[in-house]
Amino acid sequence: MKKIISIWKWNWDWEKILTGVSGAALLVGLFFSWVMKDPVSAGIFYYISIFLGGYFVFAGAVKGILKQRFLNINFLVVVAAMGAVYINQLGEAAAVVFFFSLAEAFEEFGIERSRRAVETLLKKSPQTAILESGEEVPVEKVKVGDIVIVRPGDLIPMDGKIVKGFSSVDEAAITGESIPKDKHEGDTVFAGTLNRNGYLEIETAKESGNSTFSKIIKMVKAAQKSRASSQTFIDIFAKYYTPSVVVGAALIASVPPLFFGGVFSDWMYRALVLLVISCPCALVISTPVSIASAIGGASRKGVLVKGGKYLELLGKIKAVAFDKTRTLTLGEPYISDIAVFNGFSEEDVIADAAGIEKFSSHPLSKSILDFAQKNGITAHLMDKYEHVAGKGGKATCSVCNDIEHCIGNLKLIQPDGKLESEAFEKTEKFEKEGKTVVLVNEGGKLMGALAISDRLRPEAALAVGKLARMGVDSVILTGDNPRAADFVARETGIKEVYASLLPDEKLQQIEKLKKKFTFVAMVGDGVNDAPSLVASTVGIAMAVGGSDVAIETADVALMNGNLLNIPYMIKLGKKSLKTIKWNIGAALAVKVVFLVGAVFGFPFARLEYAIGADSGIAILVILNSLRMFNVK
Repeated sequence: MKKIISIWKWNWDWEKILTGVSGAALLVGLFFSWVMKDPVSAGIFYYISIFLGGYFVFAGAVKGILKQRFLNINFLVVVAAMGAVYINQLGEAAAVVFFFSLAEAFEEFGIERSRRAVETLLKKSPQTAILESGEEVPVEKVKVGDIVIVRPGDLIPMDGKIVKGFSSVDEAAITGESIPKDKHEGDTVFAGTLNRNGYLEIETAKESGNSTFSKIIKMVKAAQKSRASSQTFIDIFAKYYTPSVVVGAALIASVPPLFFGGVFSDWMYRALVLLVISCPCALVISTPVSIASAIGGASRKGVLVKGGKYLELLGKIKAVAFDKTRTLTLGEPYISDIAVFNGFSEEDVIADAAGIEKFSSHPLSKSILDFAQKNGITAHLMDKYEHVAGKGGKATCSVCNDIEHCIGNLKLIQPDGKLESEAFEKTEKFEKEGKTVVLVNEGGKLMGALAISDRLRPEAALAVGKLARMGVDSVILTGDNPRAADFVARETGIKEVYASLLPDEKLQQIEKLKKKFTFVAMVGDGVNDAPSLVASTVGIAMAVGGSDVAIETADVALMNGNLLNIPYMIKLGKKSLKTIKWNIGAALAVKVVFLVGAVFGFPFARLEYAIGADSGIAILVILNSLRMFNVK
């Protein structure tokens, strides 16, 4: 029963259903009228179409009068439909109501998904925390200074500092870092990040309501609220257009009979012609049909657009801000380079490295083991493995005469921080390229260096180049380190880079870019990108591997993750804008001609001619709009 009540209260769903039934009834009515020559049956279906399609239109007209204190376009549609019924033009009345309802449905497309974005964030936020005593309590009850326990695989419930333990923490939800960070005593951790493999005790530094994750939720809410307050063009147009038409029709129907001896029935007919031809039917369908065709064409290329206004805004974009990890890159660590020293071979280095990494659960271990398997290198048998917190690991190799081997960072391999000149030059080169360097050591002798990188999307540079040729600037906004960001920028041809950004800092950069370029798109994939996606003019989510929150929050989702779809969508937006302008211009031109004819009583200004002209331009508008389906 609760589910039935919930469905009944979901007005958007009912509006969509009634609009569909109204359109079906209109088609059946036209069939009986034109093919079967049965006006009675046609009239029945026309009335069904009018009443079902007009339910929410009528409600909108009443709301405009009672609450908004002005005559909106809903009111004009209702009056025009009633006038058409009065002069027995039922088909025109049904068409007016249906096409307007259809336009309203397109205008509301995607709103429900946007509203669910915050709900998704709330579901992903930590709800409970385990205190030092072992008691599990809601995060709201944890105070600053309390010690909380975080087990392997758990979400970290509070912002704080590690007081005991070591682990690898996936901070992609907050910073967008592609590679999880090693965390040990004294390091800061964030609520909502994932503890990958170690036991941690954390001293809380903030209450749950002030955590970084909570701030992300608040920013998304605020950005959505500011976006929802913007008024659509059609409402502004209606504010002046509707009252003018209604007043004009009233004057035409009353002034000549009252003051100049005109025949009331003649002038009443002219007023009704004015109302019917003034109803913005062709105007209303000009935009949604163009948008529907463009959205349909985009969907064939794996792009989901969550509403017509976002497609229009895409045509105005002057700058695109890219997240780095899993947006310009694939977010898949791999061994990109191997440097060998002291007479060792690449196979020696990989075999020993893979042997040690079999004991490790560190995220980089997988890239080493995958490389060994792919290249047919058998990992050496190791024992006596020892994990060295924050540095790497040690083990004794059974294949290499039980010699101790080490793998990790410079602090483990060379405690004094000094490397021989060749090794120093190689590692410095790798680090300047934004790569993570892992050193391998045998018995105190350096064997080699593994450079682990995040693979750049193959189409990234081409997409950025296409945007540049379209006059659109590209910018990188990332939580990754500056060296990694600079390397990706060089490879893709992006000149402007902002690195090591937290979500609120990304949001600040988006606001600065909007002041500079006005129309800015943001492309991202993670929870940390959600506020920026909402605050930008158009938010674009990488749906492949992206977070649910980013996809739900964004206005456009790249379902196949192809960055070349971004310049395509901007081009599609520009073409859609041109098409809509042409459609509106043509529809207005026809209306002006017949409005003037109705006022001055020209012979061509008969209702049937007006309906024919309006229908003809509507067909042209539809055919012109359908071209958007095949934009390349």
